[in-house]
Amino acid sequence: MAKIGIIDLGSNSARLVIVNLFEEGYFMVEDELKESVRLGQDMDRNGFLKPQRVTETIKTLKMFKKLCETSGVERIIAVATAAVRRAKNQRSFLDEIQAACGLRISVLSEESEAALIYRGVINSMDVPKGIIFEIGGGSTKIIYYNRRAVLHYATLPFGAMTLTDLFAEEGVSPKEQTEKIEEFYMEQFKKIDWLGEVDPDVQMIGVGGSFRTLCKMNSIVRKYPLNIVHNYTFSVEDFRSIYEMVRVLDEDKRKRIRGISMARSDIMPAAFAIIKSFTDYMHVDIFQISSCGLREGIMFNQAIPMTEERPLSDVLGYSINTLVKYYGCNEKHVANVVHLSIQLFKQLRVLHKFPRMYLKVLKIAASLHDCGLRVRYYDGQRHSRYMILNSAIYGVTHREIVLAAFVAGCHRKEDLLPADWQRYRDIVTEEDFDIVRKLGVLLNIAESLDRSGSGVVTGVNCDVLGDSVIMKTELCGDATLEIAQAMKANAEFKRTFKKNLDIL
Repeated sequence: MAKIGIIDLGSNSARLVIVNLFEEGYFMVEDELKESVRLGQDMDRNGFLKPQRVTETIKTLKMFKKLCETSGVERIIAVATAAVRRAKNQRSFLDEIQAACGLRISVLSEESEAALIYRGVINSMDVPKGIIFEIGGGSTKIIYYNRRAVLHYATLPFGAMTLTDLFAEEGVSPKEQTEKIEEFYMEQFKKIDWLGEVDPDVQMIGVGGSFRTLCKMNSIVRKYPLNIVHNYTFSVEDFRSIYEMVRVLDEDKRKRIRGISMARSDIMPAAFAIIKSFTDYMHVDIFQISSCGLREGIMFNQAIPMTEERPLSDVLGYSINTLVKYYGCNEKHVANVVHLSIQLFKQLRVLHKFPRMYLKVLKIAASLHDCGLRVRYYDGQRHSRYMILNSAIYGVTHREIVLAAFVAGCHRKEDLLPADWQRYRDIVTEEDFDIVRKLGVLLNIAESLDRSGSGVVTGVNCDVLGDSVIMKTELCGDATLEIAQAMKANAEFKRTFKKNLDIL
């Protein structure tokens, strides 16, 4: 295992992420540190990074390096984006950092930055066609892709912080300021010819701190039960309600809004005005938020170098395998249970009648059904449910995460309490309750058929005959334990599917 540090020096903030790289191309974030340095503030006046901002940045980078040293980081990858890219005193700034911190900063070109943002998104979301909209402090990036290949990209040299500076005028209200930003950005979009070629059904994906803040605000208003930003779905109608509230408040009042950090309260009206302009211009009704962007693009490149050439073919599978390894699950047992679960799902489709899409839910639950054992053996299924609900699983919707968590949480015994389920009523429906129960029974049988973890049951063949299901096992050894354990599910199987279960 190797440990690296990634420093992202943006126009508004600087971030350090410490990442563990595991064998076989997997990674997991271990630590993170963020500081608001405002490196690009007031740059538009003469194009120079200001001495005060440089001093603050160097102080921050020294803290970052110290944390890397105490954490056992072997290598630091440091990159800078829009502010440093445009700075007239770029060379002297980089030399000063090298002398003071011993860090070599790579200044990303617009193309390299767009490529890393795209890789962070495409390797963590199952959206084959999308338009990525990333708002930074000093620039805005638009990336259009289809069939997992970039078609066009554009970088506008204005971000939430630079626009706040540019349109700050005495006596002008926040609402008037955002109106000017909207008008200004509409004109910028008109200069990007290929925006008119974008398919009308393309999925918009928001990236960056402003979108994460928007998610936090909306989650608080909705009392959203999941603490997950990635793949959060946002209606433009909900966004506009928040925007209309924020744009009329002065900064002191914005600081009191839950979800908005003190460091971002001054630039949020500008950021939201940019989003408003884009959703209007592109006639967007709904968008998703990605918590993965440039830094995750670097992580994927470091863990799996081939992602520099082509994205992952199985986003969900990669994500699940990462968690299986991270949680220390028995990989052989997991593979056996997943295999048997899939066979049961396909062969008993005449009973459950679920479309193929629910195989994804069952696969997540089967892969992580034992992860709760890392907490405690007793009530392990409850711990598994909690861990799935709070794990960063890529390539799935929030609804699929909740379903999978509850399937894993009820696979050993009746543990599907209505009170627990009601907490997620904004994500799942009453009909989903029946889906969870049925998939939970299938997972229970599959796990029981590998009770010893030896893989003695290699397959099953199911026949539905009258009021019974005859399940014939394919064996490579003595499966007395496995069959006895699986037969304990007979009562729940009959209650759920209205059939008797016989296992041979």
